[in-house]
Parts: sequence; structure tokens; C-alpha cells
Amino acid sequence: MAAPATEHVRNIVLVGQDGAGKTSLAEAMLHVSGRTARMGTTHDGKSYLDYDDEEIRRRFTIGTSIAPIPYKDYKINLLDTSGHPDFIGDTLATMQAAEMAMFVVDAVAGPQVMTTKLWREAEGMRLSRCVFINHIDRENANFDMAMAQLHARFGSRLGAVTIPIGEDADFRGVIDIIRMKARYFDQDGTSERIEDIPADFADTAQDARDKLCDLVAEADDELMMKYLEGEEQLTQEELESLLDKAIAQELFIPVFVGSTIIEQGIQGIMEDIASYFPHPRHHGRFRLANGEETLVNEHGEPAGFVFKTAADPYVGRLSFIKVISGVLEPGMELINARTGKKDRIGHIYVMMGKETNDVKSAKAGDIVVVPKLTEVKTGDTLSKSGEMAIDPLPLPTPQYPVAIEAVNKKDEDKLGTFLSRVVDTDPTVTVTRSEETHQTLVTAMGETQVETLLARLKEQTGVEAKLVPVRIPYRETIRKQAEAQGRHKKQTGGSGQFGDCFLRLAPNPGMGYEFLDEIKGGAIPNGLIPAVDKGVQDAMKEGFLAGYPMVDIKCTVFDGSYHAVDSNEMAFKTAARIGFRACCEKADPVILEPMANLAVTVTEDYAGPVMGDISTRRGRIVGTDSNDAGETIIKVRVPYAEVVSYTKDLRSITRGSGSYVIELEGYEQAPGDVQKKLVDAYQAARAAN
Repeated sequence: MAAPATEHVRNIVLVGQDGAGKTSLAEAMLHVSGRTARMGTTHDGKSYLDYDDEEIRRRFTIGTSIAPIPYKDYKINLLDTSGHPDFIGDTLATMQAAEMAMFVVDAVAGPQVMTTKLWREAEGMRLSRCVFINHIDRENANFDMAMAQLHARFGSRLGAVTIPIGEDADFRGVIDIIRMKARYFDQDGTSERIEDIPADFADTAQDARDKLCDLVAEADDELMMKYLEGEEQLTQEELESLLDKAIAQELFIPVFVGSTIIEQGIQGIMEDIASYFPHPRHHGRFRLANGEETLVNEHGEPAGFVFKTAADPYVGRLSFIKVISGVLEPGMELINARTGKKDRIGHIYVMMGKETNDVKSAKAGDIVVVPKLTEVKTGDTLSKSGEMAIDPLPLPTPQYPVAIEAVNKKDEDKLGTFLSRVVDTDPTVTVTRSEETHQTLVTAMGETQVETLLARLKEQTGVEAKLVPVRIPYRETIRKQAEAQGRHKKQTGGSGQFGDCFLRLAPNPGMGYEFLDEIKGGAIPNGLIPAVDKGVQDAMKEGFLAGYPMVDIKCTVFDGSYHAVDSNEMAFKTAARIGFRACCEKADPVILEPMANLAVTVTEDYAGPVMGDISTRRGRIVGTDSNDAGETIIKVRVPYAEVVSYTKDLRSITRGSGSYVIELEGYEQAPGDVQKKLVDAYQAARAAN
């Protein structure tokens, strides 16, 4: 299914809170349009779009699915995205490929946290917006209340283009305010009846029409002046001629209403999408890496922007591409602006959920999927010349680290290969190997994303992995100067071992490790001094109190003795280790804990609870600020161990509305009770081994 022309393509991204009915809306539009034989549903695992095993099990969308819908001469690409905060990166990346964001809002719950967060992101992208109020047939549904909440949250430019005929159990259809007709969808016959507006809804419909005209008239200065002077109301022709302009300029944000489950209000949405929604040629705006902007251009060189990559267990890597200019065709070679390498397009798919259909070409403005572009990543630009480079939207930085290891040690290589594939396809996951703690750390957006990763690991590779506590990179140091002798003497048949050195340790705050040689008179030969240095450094790596590396110590070797036959490097390394530990006994050793600078962004309602929670984590509030959205930014200095899993705790406190940025900076002495706990755990572990 290919679009006949760029201006007949409509790219709509469905966004909003989980449970509002984004996937159900896409499924209803697929069914009403005749694209599918039945209405797909998520609650029974029979959705066309939520087909992944984890999506079926969890009953919500995890990754973007495409629903291409033919409507008259138009192709509507619905991009169904996740409303879960752990998968917001995929949602934001997908929003870059659309000209319109349709926010799906529950008629009972109203706009919630993710709706607000994504609305602000859409504003920042200059993305046109509309709203669909869903579930108007639910108990306690209230259209006027939902509209009031939307106006309070997002401003007065939202206006109804459909209103419900009845609410709750009485809901039976919608009134089309643009055309001033009542619309009823007959599920049995899968057809729509269009009738006159019921008399008891005539006044309500006229009020909505007047508000609609007030907003839309602003798109034309001359008509606006006439309208304000009260010369005449907007004619039907004038209203319809201004709608697309008003929507594209964000002077007017249309609000639809209906119920996806009984498919009421769906047909009218598709009609308005085709008639008034922005199309790629005029409104497909992309920022280039050089700071300039480009519009979708059907006459330019073949080029596409990769807004998402996915790994299919059967097909392999899939690249979701928004065609920016020209026409893409199988067999074409395109150059990746990031790598400078060529990639050959083997097939071009139009996807509907997991179903793929080969197409012979893809025109500018359309969205397609290309398999097996092995070195292509999310955010890449492919073009014939290699000179075009779209500047991708910065995605959120993952803040939730977990340590992962294979249950069976022989599966570690398979685990590593799988994690590398995840990082290649999901920019919101990072994988690092800590040589200090000897752990593989996966940093994700949250707990659910990690659980999904583990489930897919087992499903796709058969490897079972487990999460273990993240080891905090503590340090040890000393607070006093001390001197001690390190003497090693061993005699067993033949040549023996002899090393003898006197060491002085002193604190060296912020200066790291320093080694000084104050030997006089050849008490230790010059050739053996480096062995003393090496022995001290080895002992520092092992730690003294709890096995953590020691830092910021100045070590001086100032005396010693040697044996002409039995002294060697190994003997003096051993002597140095003995001397170092003897010094530590007297140098007041302490454990240092890594500190984090936290900037927590919350609404004013949650500032107090967050500050209270921070104090229980031994954190210090170092300042507060506010942003353009009126939110409070709380700046905190806190031990890293107390906030290593802060993502889920902050979501719990703020009901998902809070966010934070964390940066590790410096070390401070840990309190006595923390040090005792770490020492006891270390000694218990040694005793067990």
C-alpha cells in the first residue's frame, strides 16, 4: 500500500498515559476503515499492534507499532507508542517522525502525568496536537469536566470538534461540530449513520460551534476583523478553509470524543485527519546537524531518517524510516551520514503490527521499514549523497543501574552478545563492565524496562540471567601519619627470601598516591626500591578495612636492610605489603563513600515530600530553583549508595511526575555505622570463603 502523493500522507503519533486507549483507538480505526476483519483488543491478547509476548503478558504497549490505514485517496500512518515512563525514549523518537500528535485521554481520569510530560515535549518539537477523549461511555465519564481539565492543564486554544450525544451508559453517538451533524456508528453493520442533531443537543452544539469559530478565525487577519466587528459569522466554507491553517499554526487544538470499544466517533476522526491535519510536504520539519531546517521534499535526492531500530528474532534488524526526500526503492545504495558507509536497501516493507508487505517504492513523507541494515542506528540519516544529516532529538539519559549476570557461567558470552544487540537498538539502555567491582551494569529507564529485557533474553536466547546488588565503589584512606617496619624473611632449602623496609604513611587529600624514596647510604639498593613501590600499590588495591581500594596516600620509604643473596624483588614487595598494613593499623583508616549531585525536578505539590525523603537518605539540600514550567528544581548532595535506585522511589513519591539528573562527584567519609556494616560484611564474606 503506497501513498499516491506526499500531500495525501498523514503521519499521526498516538501518545498519552497507559490505559487511556491509544492502541484501542488504532485498532478501531483499522477495523472501521476495513483494514482488519475484526476489532483487535489488548485485554485478551488479540491485538494486531500489541503482538510482542511481553506486551501480551503486561497488556500495554512497549514499543512503537505502525498501523497504515487507507482512507479514500489518503494513507494514514498511525504510530502507536508506549505510555509507560520506562519506554518514553522510544515514544519521543517516534514523535520526530510525525506531523501530528494525538493525545488520548481517559474521560474519567482526565489528562495524567505522561500526557503532561509528552505535551511539553511536543511543544518543544513544534509538533501539531489534537486530543481524543476516550471511554465517554464509562461510568462517571464527564465530557465537560474532561474539557475543563484540559483547558486548565494546556490552555484555552483547545476546542471541541465533536461532542458526545449522552454520557456514561447513555452515550450513543457524537455531534460533528464542523459539519453540524450527528454521527452514529452501527457496529453490527460496520457503517455510520449521519443525521440531524437531536433537538435537545442543538444549543450545546451551537455553543461549541461558536467557540470553534472564535479560535479558527485567528488564522486569517481579515476574517478575524470582520468576525470581531460582528459583521457575520464564519460561513461553512470559510471555517473549513481555515481549519488546516489554524491547526498547523497551533492557533487551534481540536478535541474529539468517543469510545474505541464501541467504535463511536472513529469515522469522523479519519475524515478530519484527511481533510484538515498537517501533511508532510508543508509541515514535515526537520532540523539538520548544521543548525538549518529542511522540509519533506518529494523532488529531492533519496533520503530517509531512521527514527527507530528493532531486532526481530526472525527477520533480524529492522530500521523504521521516515522518507525525507525523493523516492526510496529496493536495490538503492544510500550513505549513512554518521559512518560514511554505504548500505543497500534489499526490501522495503509497509508494516501493520508484525505483518510485513513488500512495496516497490516509498515516497517522501511516508513511513516504511527496511530490514537488515546492520550498521544503522536510531537517529541516523541515509541519503544518496551522504551529505544530509538530521539532528536527532536528544533522548533521556537512563538513570536506573542494575548488575546482571548469567545464572549459568557458561552463558556469559551469550548474555554479552544479547546486551550488545539491545544497546544497538535502544539508545535508552547502556551496558558497561566495571573492572573495579567486576560487574556488568545495565543502566535503563526503570524497573519494567529491565524486567522486559530479562524476559526477552530468555525467550530469544534461552539464557537465564539474574540481577544482583550493584556494588558501590567505596574507597579507603587514612587520616593520620604513621610509621612501621615491614620485614619478610623466609628460609627453605637453598636460597631464601629477605626484605626489610621502614615506611611512613601520611594523608594526601585530593592528590592521589605519591611515593617518595628517602633511603640513604644504600640501606636498600636502588634496584629494589621500585619493588617497595609496587608492593605498596598492590596492598592499596586490596584495601585494609573492607577490601576497597585505598586512595590519597603519600608513602615514604626511609630505611631498611637487605641480604646480598636472599633479597630480591618478590621479597621486598612482600615486605612492603607487610609494612603498609602495619602502618594502616596506626594511621586511623576510614572508608569513603561516593557522593552524588542530584537535581530533582518536581511540581510544587511534591517539593516538600521529596525534600523530606532526601533527608532520610543523609542528603543535604544545597539549593532550589524553578524552570519555565513552574516546577521546582531541588539541588542535592547525597551519598550515591542512597540513591542508586532512586528512579522507582521518586516515581512512587511523585506519582510518576518527578525526574532527576545525577552526577557522581567526589568522596566523603562514611558515618561510623555505615563503615561498621561494610567491615562486618567483608569479614563475614572472608570467613565464608
